[in-house]
Amino acid sequence: MNDVRSTNIPSLTVGKTVDKLSRAYSAVINSGLPIKTMPSVMLWGPPGTGKSQAVRQIAAEIKESTNKEVRVTDVRLLLFNPIDLRGIPTANADKTLAVWLKPQIFQMDPSDSIVNILFLDEISAAPQSVQAAAYQITLDRVVGEHRLPDNCIIIAAGNRVTDKSVAFKMPKALANRLMHIEIEGSFGSWKEWAISTGINDKVIGFLSFRQNYLLGFDAASDDLAFPTPRSWEMVSNILNGISDDVEEMYSLIAGVVGCGAAVEFRTWAQVYKDLPKIEDIFDGKMPPLPKNTDAMYALTTSMTAYARAHKDDLSRIANSIRYADRMPPDFSAVLLRDYMYIEKDYKQRLMIVPEFNRWLQTKGSLMNGSV
Repeated sequence: MNDVRSTNIPSLTVGKTVDKLSRAYSAVINSGLPIKTMPSVMLWGPPGTGKSQAVRQIAAEIKESTNKEVRVTDVRLLLFNPIDLRGIPTANADKTLAVWLKPQIFQMDPSDSIVNILFLDEISAAPQSVQAAAYQITLDRVVGEHRLPDNCIIIAAGNRVTDKSVAFKMPKALANRLMHIEIEGSFGSWKEWAISTGINDKVIGFLSFRQNYLLGFDAASDDLAFPTPRSWEMVSNILNGISDDVEEMYSLIAGVVGCGAAVEFRTWAQVYKDLPKIEDIFDGKMPPLPKNTDAMYALTTSMTAYARAHKDDLSRIANSIRYADRMPPDFSAVLLRDYMYIEKDYKQRLMIVPEFNRWLQTKGSLMNGSV
């Protein structure tokens, strides 16, 4: 049986995938159409590209668009046997027939005020016998005697066979039951998510400077630790939760993204010692600008992190925009674009800041470019 080829399916960033799927599902739900109007979805991509994160973002978008509670049931099919999906057999009341106890994954609230998402993660890593049991789930929304409620969305995800992860070829009968999307790595899409969720500013700054380190997955390599969006999120958790000192945390960081990326990150992080005091900028002072490109990346991400923490203090935001007006134009454009990522619709709040509007009038055309 031939492998499912990814060359004839659309390749989208995490951001575009979230946008298109959440819009489609929300339109179906708000129109009162059956959720099964949309086919079940299969997200393909190498390890760590954000497939699981995309499902959580889709859930959040659907919640906002439909005003319904959205519950995600995350099922790792790699850990299941076919019998696990059908349930445990037991005798009926008069001990004449076998009945199957419902598995926990089917214990969903069918209420109209709720949307359930059944996320079948690592489906390509499951043996074909388990994948076969997923046939009924993805198309008929049943397994044996158990039926999913009508308010349930089904999304599957997995690595490609070519990624050399644990992955089995997907049977064509199953593949034909799914809408296939390949998740591609995109720094811009990742950065927008990273700023809005509070990823450590040093991680964002380094990857802005060295975008090629966002995804360093190589199927031909035997390296155990390598950089991916998922592993950089782990680095951020270390820096945010334990210590922001990259030198002190170096060994832990190297254990997540590999020594090569960690060395580059540690070397780059030295630029922070020469940055102006970020609080002074937001207080309205005008400290000297850094002269090096790597330091400018560090400065813009540090300012964005500070702005996110003080997003409601628009007078201090205005001070920072006045300072940004002194930056090289491309970097000021990067900074103000990043400010828009602080939270959804934050641009509308920025529009009431006179300094922001003046910047748009004089340099707004730069928003279409990138450093």
